[in-house]
Amino acid sequence: MSNYLTNNDSEQPAAPKRRRKLWLASGVAGLTGVVSLAAVGVATGAGAVGADGLKWATAQVSMDGDQDADRGKEGREGEKGHEGGEGRDRDHKDRDHKERGKEVPCDSDKLIQAIVYANANHGGVFELAKDCTYTLTRHDYYGNGLPVIEQPITLKGHDTKIVRDATAEQFRIFNVGSGGHLTLKGLTIKNGQTLERKKAETVSAETVWSRYSNSVEATEAAKAGKPYLPLLQAEPKGAAAAKAAAAKAAAAKAGASVLEEPEANDGAGILVQPGGSADIEKSHIVENQAGGSGGGIANFGKTSLRHTTVANNTAFFFGGGILNAGVLKVEESHVKYNKAGIGGGGIANGAPGIFRDDVDGGTVWIDKTDISNNHTIGFGGGLLDIEGNTTIKYSRILDNTALIAGGGIAAADDSQLHLHKVTIAKNTTAGVGGGLALAFGAHVTAEKTEVKENFAAFFGGGVFNLASEVTFRDSEIVGNQAVGPIGIGGGIFNVFGRVNLHDTKVADNVSRFRPGGVFNFGGEVNVDDKSAIKGNKPTNCLGSPSPVENCFG
Repeated sequence: MSNYLTNNDSEQPAAPKRRRKLWLASGVAGLTGVVSLAAVGVATGAGAVGADGLKWATAQVSMDGDQDADRGKEGREGEKGHEGGEGRDRDHKDRDHKERGKEVPCDSDKLIQAIVYANANHGGVFELAKDCTYTLTRHDYYGNGLPVIEQPITLKGHDTKIVRDATAEQFRIFNVGSGGHLTLKGLTIKNGQTLERKKAETVSAETVWSRYSNSVEATEAAKAGKPYLPLLQAEPKGAAAAKAAAAKAAAAKAGASVLEEPEANDGAGILVQPGGSADIEKSHIVENQAGGSGGGIANFGKTSLRHTTVANNTAFFFGGGILNAGVLKVEESHVKYNKAGIGGGGIANGAPGIFRDDVDGGTVWIDKTDISNNHTIGFGGGLLDIEGNTTIKYSRILDNTALIAGGGIAAADDSQLHLHKVTIAKNTTAGVGGGLALAFGAHVTAEKTEVKENFAAFFGGGVFNLASEVTFRDSEIVGNQAVGPIGIGGGIFNVFGRVNLHDTKVADNVSRFRPGGVFNFGGEVNVDDKSAIKGNKPTNCLGSPSPVENCFG
């Protein structure tokens, strides 16, 4: 029998009972296998008739079940007389109709049938019903509300929603398998859910962050009036465990695939597997909840978003809005009001391993996009980069919060971060790095970028830099605050790292203890003649053992 467990039209009157012919696929294996629903009443042979009476003669769905019915006798005669004007006009209309895609009625069973048949027939383009909500109430064995996408399939909506029913068992909405390509236009993907781990298996955010920085221990020591700089100077207490786990993972992967692989509970709204791809345009990915990582989207392949909103999604671990371990492009979009339990409230490019191997960050391009009002109890309120490569241009990181570090952005473990004309503003952390928190060998270049009006309770209202390198060119670090119990370095707090300021202003920052501008301990702060550190309170700079160059007061 089909793995789809219940009637998906519970709100409709019951149809007369009749026996449905079910065609089952064999060889199902793992997430990437052919889902055993091939085809919920749809035979895969050309011209076969499904359980609902639709005739499947092409890779696309016809409203009346017969691809020739909408042409009629005159249309067929027009094709025979192709050289005639009427025939040419009709042929042109037929081509337009095919490009537009076949219509799928407002019925979730018919949406499932369309995808199943498209998978069996080299893909398809479908127009979903306007103002329709396709409500999903059942799932396959692997927790997918719709068949795994295995071919190029395009779904076009018009104020159309695909929603998991709130009373249904937990399952994701879309799963794009290797070789599959999903295109979504004008759709809302809502309320997908994947199972959480048992509470007994959870790990604290502090434990994970300790792989990269002892900032939590240092802030606790500072509150107790004990020396805190030696803690920051020391190797992170979690580093040894992280190295051991990395060595074990490397040994396990020897001779095997090096592709990052998703867990069963990643990607509640959309999961894109290695080798899969997705293009999402003018759509909304909202209110999905992942028991793993990637509340809205988990991308292990190649995904692009344009004019799209990713909002109000939740991930138990990383990437409340989006987890990336492949290639991700986000243009002219909004990533907002998402939450993550450990890190990357908005976007996580990579993730430390929790009950799994580390997920190395992939490549991310973000352009003309707002990442705002996201939250995590760990690190990287707006964005987290772990061993990835992220480029952000003409964008804003606004009003995000992180309890431990990096209210706006957190980057660590050899991550590469490139910022151009980016505003990082009004982000908050109860720990370190209100705007940016950099640790464990991160490399950052920021050009024509503003880091302003961010808040940290302890170190680095604007920027916290530990054993990493950051270069600012033609930029501003202004109006940031570190005014908590032991607030130091309202603008920049640098320990054993390198900060390069070129034609950059560090001004009007405030901290509870000096300096308000730039604090340097055991690191290097290079300030060129075109830069200015001024107007910070209570003082501009403090350096030990090396002073901050070109800084007075």
